[in-house]
Amino acid sequence: MINPELLPELAAWLAVFIFSTTLHEAAHAWAALRLGDETAYLGGQVSLNPLPHIQREPFGMLIVPVVSFLLMGGRWMIGWASAPYDPRWANMYPRKAAWMALAGPMSNLLLTILAGVALRVGLATGYFVRGIDSLSSVVQPTEGLGSQGLAIVLSVAFSLNLVLFLFNLIPLPPMDGSAVIQLFMSENLSRTYQELMSNPMWGWVGIIAAWNIFPKVFSPFYVFALQAWGLW
Repeated sequence: MINPELLPELAAWLAVFIFSTTLHEAAHAWAALRLGDETAYLGGQVSLNPLPHIQREPFGMLIVPVVSFLLMGGRWMIGWASAPYDPRWANMYPRKAAWMALAGPMSNLLLTILAGVALRVGLATGYFVRGIDSLSSVVQPTEGLGSQGLAIVLSVAFSLNLVLFLFNLIPLPPMDGSAVIQLFMSENLSRTYQELMSNPMWGWVGIIAAWNIFPKVFSPFYVFALQAWGLW
């Protein structure tokens, strides 16, 4: 039985999740195009229209986020999206592939910063007050002034994009960080590394390790981010 009180927050989380993952994958696709790989561009991924991204990963962008949100009592949601690329291009130009990988998390960092600015403005103008210890309630509306829906959307945009930024920078496959670290390798070492990481087993190892590591990593970063923006 779905708790009807969760539906407004579910709508806010899903809207922010779809937009954030769409921008993330569009950033990958745009960077790849600029660096010489047209694969994602030809697949329609260089776009802020969520439909091409949802059509590529409907399970990861719609079903899993909704189910995970409901199962976890509205605390947060998980999911995924992807943009195609040519592995031959990545092998030939490992540094370009690393910059392409970095573009996705950086788009989420940008959204975190923009949401942080909006939250600070809202607090400074009295539109919001500081919220409770929840990813959905970084701020709350000032009674008689603020909008509950806007407070939730901006809170989720700040929290979720910080999650996406940090999680995707974990240097383990299949996260983007596993490709970003090639920026610090020679080209020959990068190619050897790519061949090693192409084994699907490493993807499962990475997911299991990241799932256990991330909660310990995220908590201090989240507190730091809240304090840095004066939201704590």
